[in-house]
Amino acid sequence: MKRSFILILVGLTFAFASQAQELFYTHRDSFVVVDGDTLPHFNLSTKTVYPERKFKNRFDEQQYWRLVMRVKKVLPYAKEAAILMQKYQTEVSPDARGKDRRAYIRKAEEELMKKYEATFRKMSINDGKVLIKLIDRETQSVSYDLIHELKGGVSAVFWQGVARIFGNSLKTEYDPLGEDRQIEQIVRYIELGII
Repeated sequence: MKRSFILILVGLTFAFASQAQELFYTHRDSFVVVDGDTLPHFNLSTKTVYPERKFKNRFDEQQYWRLVMRVKKVLPYAKEAAILMQKYQTEVSPDARGKDRRAYIRKAEEELMKKYEATFRKMSINDGKVLIKLIDRETQSVSYDLIHELKGGVSAVFWQGVARIFGNSLKTEYDPLGEDRQIEQIVRYIELGII
């Protein structure tokens, strides 16, 4: 009885070992020969590990999650602004006549107002501050300069005045290593799908 049990066990072990060996050798290109030894070689995907976020108190945690919601709310608009800016630069040549440029910009502005006016009117002042910074992040140009380039100096000064009334500035630059480090971290978390 013991002998037959041992024989069955040995037989099953060899059967599983041969199947495992077949599975292991199916990927012949995943081996490397080093000094006459054949070693398995596997490419592993890169994984980024982030530490768990720790807060000093409940208020800091609430502020952080509010900022996360703001960034999630306005990041798509900033990304679309960058896409539209590239589209504008490719469709309108720099040596285009002023009349043609103005007509194109007026048409684009009307389309954007139809599409986004209601959404932007519902945004809070703090949403606007984050949006201004993220537009700078995505386009590598502050909002004031974008308006100045597209609509002219008078329009840029007007919209800077409107922003100042609400406590914002269109000349605010995005600083991912300093003041805006937390926003940059949140954007990266969103892009990686962590948040």
